Amino acid sequence: MSPGYIPFHPNPSKPKYKPPAGAVDAHCHVFGPEAKFPYAPERKYTPCDAPKEKLFALRDFLGFDKNVIVQASCHATDNRALVDALDASAGRAKGVAFVSEEITDEELRALDRSGVRGVRFNFVRRLVDVTPRDVLTRVANRVATLGWHIVVYFEMADLADFESFFTALPTIVVVDHMGVPEVRKGVDDPDNRRFLRMLDTHPNIWTKVTCPERMTLVGPPYDDVVPFGRTLVTHFRDRVIWGTDWPHPNMKKEAPDDGVLVDWIPKIAPSAAEQQALLVDNPMGLYWER
Repeated sequence: MSPGYIPFHPNPSKPKYKPPAGAVDAHCHVFGPEAKFPYAPERKYTPCDAPKEKLFALRDFLGFDKNVIVQASCHATDNRALVDALDASAGRAKGVAFVSEEITDEELRALDRSGVRGVRFNFVRRLVDVTPRDVLTRVANRVATLGWHIVVYFEMADLADFESFFTALPTIVVVDHMGVPEVRKGVDDPDNRRFLRMLDTHPNIWTKVTCPERMTLVGPPYDDVVPFGRTLVTHFRDRVIWGTDWPHPNMKKEAPDDGVLVDWIPKIAPSAAEQQALLVDNPMGLYWER
């Protein structure tokens, strides 16, 4: 592991909240194991191994039925660990890959057969060297023909720079982690209001109401991040999804307790109808029914 890297929580608590039948953890990762699936030479961090067996065991322990596994930057464009997990899931996992422009049409079709339904564009410079936008546009046009969507990872302060690119993409766009707002500035911060207007204006843009542990100023149970998630669920109920982000790469202070993260869900989605949309209907429509 990289110096200072914090492994995932070794003994998460059993959540008090019970997700509805068929619930999906729609944002999580698999790392390695390195002996079988080496990390990319160009990676900017080396995580602890977090193989599929541990992910699926956590899924069952937390009361979820399915996973959406997102390719992380430590594996770059080598999607073998992702595909291995999808193939072992018996149809209970779908994936989001990371690809380069050099990928062939047959390779894209093979990913599609394994259950990949999107590609991720990462704009967080501390994690990746950002790919030129013209290259990303060409990739987006190719995967759109497969019915895939685009997942975008950026930080809220950079939204003004990226918004016109995001809104021009030719398919559904899913924003990671609520756009990573600065909680200390509040929901009414101009950058966050810009994000809400973008979603309001562009019905093809969705968001993940995830990762309060990365934004909180006060720590668990992350109540200071509730207004951000609650606002998104209230106004865009049919375009929000949720996930654990297990195994929580690059945490700065401590690994979150996944049971506490699950117990955050009814704070942002209090009603049964909101929970059904967030955890079942929306991710099923985006990943299993397209």
